[in-house]
Amino acid sequence: MSGEQLTVLEGLDYKSGNPVRVTISEGKIREVAPVQEEADGSLPWIAPGLVDLQINGYFGIDFNTLPLTTEAVQEVTRRIAKLGVTSYYPTVITNSPEDIERLVGIIAEACDSDPLTGQCIAGIHVEGPFISPEDGARGAHSKEYVTAPDWELFQRWQRAAGGRIRILTLSPEWDNAPEFIAKCSAEGVTVSIGHTSATPEQIRAAVAAGARMSTHLGNGAQLMLPRHPNYIWEQLASDELSPCAIADGFHLPESVLKVFLKAKAEQLMIVSDAVFLSGLAPGEYDTHIGGKVVLTPEGRLHTAHNPNILAGSAQMLPFNIEHLVRSKLCTAAQAWEMASTRPAAFMGLPAAQGLNEGAPADLVLYNWEEDKLMVREVYKNGSLI
Repeated sequence: MSGEQLTVLEGLDYKSGNPVRVTISEGKIREVAPVQEEADGSLPWIAPGLVDLQINGYFGIDFNTLPLTTEAVQEVTRRIAKLGVTSYYPTVITNSPEDIERLVGIIAEACDSDPLTGQCIAGIHVEGPFISPEDGARGAHSKEYVTAPDWELFQRWQRAAGGRIRILTLSPEWDNAPEFIAKCSAEGVTVSIGHTSATPEQIRAAVAAGARMSTHLGNGAQLMLPRHPNYIWEQLASDELSPCAIADGFHLPESVLKVFLKAKAEQLMIVSDAVFLSGLAPGEYDTHIGGKVVLTPEGRLHTAHNPNILAGSAQMLPFNIEHLVRSKLCTAAQAWEMASTRPAAFMGLPAAQGLNEGAPADLVLYNWEEDKLMVREVYKNGSLI
């Protein structure tokens, strides 16, 4: 086609390790061809963009604190895109009904007023307030605003969000949960079980009603549980549920991640669940939820009064991939897919096509420097970020 603009990238296919030449046209991958000549050692790896199903903020910007501006949402989008995250679901947690409505509305406005943000935000994740009121299971969510599922209230938020709420985390321990889950599923909202103290029977009822995902499985749970049955085993055993895990090395021990990988080899997905302190320098910070917290040089975020208590996640998806590879829990390609094409496929995004002809040109070029993942270039729909 005359005047057609082509972008050509060369790199090592993240799955095969073979050198390939990727040709991009009109925002999509036009061709992936092997490089015939011998590749030199300077070629980066090339892979599909990362997809984060749960992120609460970044670089001091919190999706859960008012005043939130459209410009702040757009800044987060650009900052995390530079880390390889080309699609994400900003996450709004338990709050007053009015504040949730305002926050999702601002995120929607940010999408409408900025093309890149609109392309990168694949949907909004509302985590709560229809969760367990029990200590431990509730996590850091405010008990004041925890409530039973309310369809009219959810519809109000969905209108404010312009229909962009795509994931809803709830606990199925409420009496009306199955009916509510069925309504969400019928409208294309993925219902995820999380922050729960539900019985196995309640979890099975939720799955029958349409629940399909588990939110940060193994976290947001009471410290003491029955050996069996309990809500972690029940979710892990459910073939219909695809679990998400925070694989930063701080939230779950390697033994638990290993079991998750074995039980859910084709379904496990990795999320950052990063809070607004991610991307900031190590040090002590004052937060509106947990009070004084400490971000260590190693990347662990804990309360200042007790280093044994985590205060959230402060690491993005590349850090999680590094941990899985460093711990030899899976290959680099498997770790990358759990944070890219797998969540994309689960949510029905075109990016699920990965590094193939016709796929969106959401691409990351990166190097491994020992056990560190260094992002070199990121493309969204064929445009260099």
